[in-house]
Amino acid sequence: MRTPARLKTCSIFTKQVKLLTLSTKNKIINDPIYGFITIKDPLIYELINHPYFQRLRRISQLGLTYLVYPGAYHTRFHHAIGAMHLMGRAIYTLRQKGQEISSEEERGVLIAILLHDIGHGPFSHALEHTLIPGVSHEALSLKIMEELNLEYNGSLDLAIDIFTNNYSKAYLHQLISSQLDMDRLDYLRRDSFYSGVTEGSVNSERLLTMLNVKDDQLVVDSKGIYSVEKFLVARRLMYWQVYMHKTVISAEFMLVNILKRAKYLAAQGIALDGPATLKHFLKADYTWNDFEENPEILKKFLSLDDFDIMSGIKEWVNNKDVLLSDLSSRIINRDLLKIRLQEKPFAKELSHKMAEGIRDQYGFKQGEEHYMLIIDKVKNHAYNKKKGHINLLYKDGRISDISTAADQMTINALSEPVERHFICFPRELRHLL
Repeated sequence: MRTPARLKTCSIFTKQVKLLTLSTKNKIINDPIYGFITIKDPLIYELINHPYFQRLRRISQLGLTYLVYPGAYHTRFHHAIGAMHLMGRAIYTLRQKGQEISSEEERGVLIAILLHDIGHGPFSHALEHTLIPGVSHEALSLKIMEELNLEYNGSLDLAIDIFTNNYSKAYLHQLISSQLDMDRLDYLRRDSFYSGVTEGSVNSERLLTMLNVKDDQLVVDSKGIYSVEKFLVARRLMYWQVYMHKTVISAEFMLVNILKRAKYLAAQGIALDGPATLKHFLKADYTWNDFEENPEILKKFLSLDDFDIMSGIKEWVNNKDVLLSDLSSRIINRDLLKIRLQEKPFAKELSHKMAEGIRDQYGFKQGEEHYMLIIDKVKNHAYNKKKGHINLLYKDGRISDISTAADQMTINALSEPVERHFICFPRELRHLL
C-alpha cells in the first residue's frame, strides 16, 4: 500500500524542521577514549539517531571475544562514532597543511566513515557469509547508504561517491579505506582499550598530525616513520592476541556451525524456537540479487542483531537435535571446543581418528561429526602491499614506501603473511591427539 502524497510531504517537512532546529545547537557524546565528541552537523545527528544506525548498538564489535576478554563488549556503534571523530581530526590537519576541503566534502567524508560498517550483521565478522552466503557487509553498507540517500532526498550523494572511490579527490576515500585509515586507527585503539591488551594501543593523535597529501594520495610526513612502524606492530600483535586468539577462533567457528546446523534443520522442515526474524533467515536462502530486487529483505535484515542470535541459541539448548543442543549449550556455558594451532597442516590420519572418536562418543552419522571437528587455517597480514601502500613524504618532495624507508627487518617481517592451521574438537577426546 502506497503512502499518500500528503503524508510523504508532511514527513519531509517534519525532517526539514527537525534539521533546522538542530542546526542551532551542537550535540555531545562522551567517549571513554577521546573524551567529548561534538556533533555539529544536523544531518549527521539525524543519521546517528536513525533506527538503521542505532541498530549498531546491538552489534558487537568483536564477536565472541568477550568470552576471552570480559571487557570486550563494545559495539559497532562505539567504533563508528570514534572513526568519525578521527576523520574530523584528519580533515582539520590536512586543512592546516594547505589542502582545500570544502564543508560539503567534509560532511561527505564524515558521513561515509560514520556509515562504513552499517551493513554488519550479528556478531560482525564472526557470522559474515553464514546467514546470507556470498553477501559482504561492505555491499550491504552501500545498499543501506543508498536507501538512506533516498530518504534524505539525495543528501548522501557525495558521501556515497567518496565511499565508492568515485570522487575526484582519491585521498578522501583513502581516509576511509587504506592501509592507514580512520577505521583502523579507531578499532586498534578501541579494541585495545576494551580488551585490556595494551600492546595494541596506538598514538592516533600523533599519526593524525603526520597525515599529508601528495599528488592526490594520502601520505605520512617522514618524521612520523616510527609511529607508523608502531602502528603496524600493534596491528600484528592485536591480531594474534585478540582477533585470532585461539579461544576466540574456537568460539566463533562454533557459532558459525550452530547457525549452519540450524539452517540445515530449518531446510528439512523442522520447526525451531527463536525470534521470528532469525527463523525467517534460517529458512530463506537469499542472494545479492534478492536484496537488489526486493527492498523488504533489507528491512528484515536490519531488524536482525546479536540479541536475536543469542535468544535463538538459548532456546536451542533444549532442542531435540543432539548436535544443535550440544553446541548451543557449549556456547552458553562457555564449554568451548578444545583447539590446537600449529604452523603446518594437521595429518589426515589425525583428522580421521578424531572423526571416528566423535562418532563413537555421540553416536553421530557419517559427516555429522564435522560440526564438532573443525579443521581450518587463519592468516594475517599486518602490512599487505598488494592492497595499497603507506607512503612517507620527505621535505624535498620525495615519496617512499614505508617498506623501503623503515627498518627493513621489521617491515619485511610485518609484510609477510602469517598462517596458522588449527583443529577444534571436544576436549573429552584430547587423549586422541
